[in-house]
Amino acid sequence: MKTPILAPSLLSADFANLGAAIKQIEDNKGTAVHIDVMDGQFVPEITYGHPVIRSVRPLTKLPFDVHLMVENPERQIESFIEAGADWITFHYEASAHAHRLIQMIHEGGKKAGVAICPGTPISLLSEIVKSADIILVMTVNPGWGGQKLIPSCVEKVAALKKLREEKGYSFLISVDGGVNQNTVASVVDAGTDIVVSGSAFFNGSLKWTF
Repeated sequence: MKTPILAPSLLSADFANLGAAIKQIEDNKGTAVHIDVMDGQFVPEITYGHPVIRSVRPLTKLPFDVHLMVENPERQIESFIEAGADWITFHYEASAHAHRLIQMIHEGGKKAGVAICPGTPISLLSEIVKSADIILVMTVNPGWGGQKLIPSCVEKVAALKKLREEKGYSFLISVDGGVNQNTVASVVDAGTDIVVSGSAFFNGSLKWTF
C-alpha cells in the first residue's frame, strides 16, 4: 500500500501563531498543509482568505492544499493561485461549472480537486472524475472542526477507489472530517490517499503510523 499523505488542517490550529502550527505539521510527519477557506455563505463560519495564505507561504515548502468552502468559487481561483496554493479544491455543490473550474485551475499550473458533502452521491461526479486530480469526500458536514466522522461516507471512498481501478483514472481520494486515532485506519483501509485531520492532529492524539 502506498503511504497516504497526511494533510493537517489549519482550521484547528492556533490562528494567532500559524507559523508554529506549520512547524508542528513539518515535525510530525505532515506532508501537506490543508487550508480551509470559509466565506460565511456556503458554510456559516468565516476563516481566512488569500492574504493569510500569501503571508504564510514562505514558511514551508510543503504543498498547500486549499479547500474552498465558498459560493461562486470561480471568482476566487486566480487569487488563490497567486497566493501560493498548490492544490485547489472547490465544492461540487457550489458551482454549476465544475469542468470549467478544473480547467481554470489546471491553466494556473495547479492540481484541481472537487469536494462533495455527505449528502452528495459520487454518481454526480461521473463527467468530471476523469479530469480531476483530487476527489475530496467530506466525512462530516462542512463548516466546523471537531465533528464525528459519518461512517457511511467512508463507503464513498471504497466506491471511488473501485471506479478509479475500473476506469484507469488517476485522481487521488481525500477524506476530511472526524479523522482521529479511532477512525484513521478505516479511511485508509477504504482507499484514502490524502488524510485530513484537524483537532486530533493538533491535540496530539492522532498517532501517524503509516
